[in-house]
Parts: sequence; C-alpha cells; structure tokens
Amino acid sequence: MTFGEHQDAELDDTDRGILTMLQEDCRAALARIGEHVGLSAPSVLERIKKLEAAGVITGYHATLDARRLGFDVTAFIGVITSHPNLIATIERQLVALNGVLECHHVTGEYTLLLKVKTANTSSLEELITAIRSLDGVTRTETTVVLSTHAESVQLALDPDKHQPATHGRRARRAADRNGHLRRA
Repeated sequence: MTFGEHQDAELDDTDRGILTMLQEDCRAALARIGEHVGLSAPSVLERIKKLEAAGVITGYHATLDARRLGFDVTAFIGVITSHPNLIATIERQLVALNGVLECHHVTGEYTLLLKVKTANTSSLEELITAIRSLDGVTRTETTVVLSTHAESVQLALDPDKHQPATHGRRARRAADRNGHLRRA
C-alpha cells in the first residue's frame, strides 16, 4: 500500500479485496472482511483507515431504489454552454438543482452531460426549464431512459478478470437468479 499525494494509489491484492467487499456491503463486519483477505479485524481496520486517509475511500452510502421512492424518470441531458469561462459557475448551479445526480464535463457535441432522476415527465420538464434558464446555457438535449439493464457505482478493481465476482450477497443473489450458482 503506497500512496502519493498526486499519483494513483498502488493497491495490493489485499487492498483490492477489502475495497471490493466494502463496495458490495459497506456494513460488512471487519472479521468477515478479514477472513476473505487473510487478515485480522484490527489489520483490516488499519488498512481501511489508510485508504480513507489517502482519499481512496471517500464515503459510505446506501444504494436506494429510485422507483420505489417515486423517481420514475431517468434522463441524460446534454448541456451546451456559450463560453468556456462559464463552465465552473454553471456546474455549481447544476449540481445544486434537485434531481441532478451527475454532472460531467465532456468532449463532443455537449459541454456538460447530466444524469437526472425525477418523479415524472412534468418534473423533468421543470428541471429542463430551470437548466435552460441558467446564464450561459445556450441549449439542452434530453434523452429519456426507457429501461436500465445495468447501473452501478462499483469499480472493477481487477481489470484482468472479465468474469463477474462470485462472492458477496449481491453477486450470489444475481448468480442464483440466473441459474449460475449450484448449491450442494
């Protein structure tokens, strides 16, 4: 585990194992994580604290089902701005709007690409109107999502592996649903 101030973190297999388990279930017991990576619970805690201090772990979050909470519409909104000097100001205003989940400065036709979730098309229209009213926004283009096949915030920490993880409750449930997990 080596971390520089402005360089990518050099993670060993133990760090990757800890991070993978925390991404799957950030409430996992330290002892359970330790069993998985071959460390004691205090050693796992020490590694986690170092990963937090290095900025590798930036927070712990619950994953919510947006539809069950009344947010039925997901959309991507491309935003075109009038001048590059306005981008930072527009970004700050956009992320302050309810419903904006992600804001990316991108290449291509748009200056910014937003991912949004709203209750319905009326609230989406209100959000688009609010975005278009910001100083420096010249045009928007919206793509509404009809269905989502995959959506995740988990990073694949072993790029050499192209197989889905077979550990963790979420992976086991998915494999079981798809008939890939056989019980003895």
